[in-house]
Amino acid sequence: MAETSFDVIILGGGTGGYVAAIRAAQLGLKTALVDAGRVGGTCLHRGCIPTKALLHTAELLHTFQHREEFGLKADNVGLDYAKAMAKKEKVVTQLWKGVEFLLKKNKVTVVAGWGRLVDATHIDVATDKGTTRLTAKDIVIASGSVPRELPDLPFDGKQILSSDHILEKTDIPKSIIILGGGAIGVEFASMYNDFGSDVTIIEMLPHILPQDDEEVAGELAKMLTKRGIKVMANTKFDLKSVKKSAKGVTATVTGPDGKEAAVSGEVLLVAVGRKAITEDIGLESVGVKVERGFITVDDHYRTNVPHVYAIGDVIGGYLLAHVASHEGMIAVETIAGKNPELLDPARVPRVTYSRPEVASVGLTAQEAEARGYEVKVGTFPFRANGKALILGEPDGIVKLVADKKTDALLGAHIVGPHASDYINEMALARFLEATAWEVAESVHAHPTISEVLHEAALAVDGHAIHF
Repeated sequence: MAETSFDVIILGGGTGGYVAAIRAAQLGLKTALVDAGRVGGTCLHRGCIPTKALLHTAELLHTFQHREEFGLKADNVGLDYAKAMAKKEKVVTQLWKGVEFLLKKNKVTVVAGWGRLVDATHIDVATDKGTTRLTAKDIVIASGSVPRELPDLPFDGKQILSSDHILEKTDIPKSIIILGGGAIGVEFASMYNDFGSDVTIIEMLPHILPQDDEEVAGELAKMLTKRGIKVMANTKFDLKSVKKSAKGVTATVTGPDGKEAAVSGEVLLVAVGRKAITEDIGLESVGVKVERGFITVDDHYRTNVPHVYAIGDVIGGYLLAHVASHEGMIAVETIAGKNPELLDPARVPRVTYSRPEVASVGLTAQEAEARGYEVKVGTFPFRANGKALILGEPDGIVKLVADKKTDALLGAHIVGPHASDYINEMALARFLEATAWEVAESVHAHPTISEVLHEAALAVDGHAIHF
């Protein structure tokens, strides 16, 4: 590699890293992107994209299995998992090649290898040709995260699986235990249930999706249970009780009533969060501060070491690809001397891509009250929405939280069909500091699913029309 001196080096080519690199190049900074794998990172290769591709297959399978409701006739409808996996890989490859093209188009120098900070302006990259030292005025750490492994329960890639492992399985397990009822666990539970597996979710907190509104999460739990998924919340999992055999995995759990029970499955998926990649990247030698496993940063993503920034999963927070992208843009715009709009976590939309989807932005009613707000809440059921009935997906609710004094919209929470597609309207409303009245006064096309937002906004003041 001829060029070794840059304005900025991005360490990590995941969603946050490659977006930061492209934005830096657009701002006129000579930019290098260092990554040990394929650009695109977890989201593109082992997370967001491949899981959603398979979830779409699961949704289509469910729809075809209920084809008679829509007046359709077809024989021998079933799942060809090998072709579903091939479709997943085709989508991933197309997007990966697209990212490579964009980096080349923007004249970003991509260095393949494992990068380690030497000091605040130098990175050593171990490549297949030896070690190359890169120099830059500023460095952005975007090293990402990996699935969290539990003590006494190491991954074996065969029966004890991470979310990475399970995406590589070439067959559908007849039964599966999912340890962890967060977004990852719930998505795989929904998918494998549609694929015909016997699914058990175990969550130690009082309800699944513990970061979401309790009422919304409760509605989803009812729907998953109705589908035949065993949802065991407020349940302790005994790690030391896990036993593996040729038949599968067994373990002991303790329910909220204090009674023990046995659970079993062909495989066990451990979905208890992710661990930031902070080891073996030179943080100690540079003196970058790490607390509770994550790099500490300020609101411009500067670490405690001048000229060293960090973004994405490695700094904690929501650990979402779209958050990492925005953090990356803010960091490099700061490096370029711009005055970027800072990211408010309360404006970040969050989605669980189960069937139905769960989406939220802003505060729950409980969170708002804890911050001193006097709140008013408007809810609206999907069964009163014409488009939801047309789609054959009448289950779910939308819940809006507003400030009783100012009418300001504080939060929006949805469990229902295609929630990911219209939660962004609520994110925009939060960004524009809109009131519930303004959302209600915004004309929504009919018939559309998004009308539930209009009706819920009316319901905040008790004026819903269709319920």
